[in-house]
Amino acid sequence: MVEHESERLDALFHALSHPTRRGMLRQLAAHECSVGELAEPYAMTFAGASKHVQVLERAGLVRRSVRGRIHLCRLDAGPIRAGAEWMRYYERFWTERLDRLEQLLQEEDEA
Repeated sequence: MVEHESERLDALFHALSHPTRRGMLRQLAAHECSVGELAEPYAMTFAGASKHVQVLERAGLVRRSVRGRIHLCRLDAGPIRAGAEWMRYYERFWTERLDRLEQLLQEEDEA
């Protein structure tokens, strides 16, 4: 199970690592889009946009349906929760250490 979770996180962070894919997710947060519509702001081909969409699909962030010749995509933000939980662990880690550093500095100032 741990390995499966790791693979899911790897796919999520890989998908989020590219600015084009993050932009596509932002578009999809507003409304369902065709792959062609997702490609427009980046002046890329349908094939190029489709490759980005495939990465987003593998991460579980996008669901694609085909209506005739049009590939429609919609956002599934559920997998982002796992990434946020992973980051919260490290947020707590650093918050605790920074709080301790602040305490030590205050003690030093008082001494």
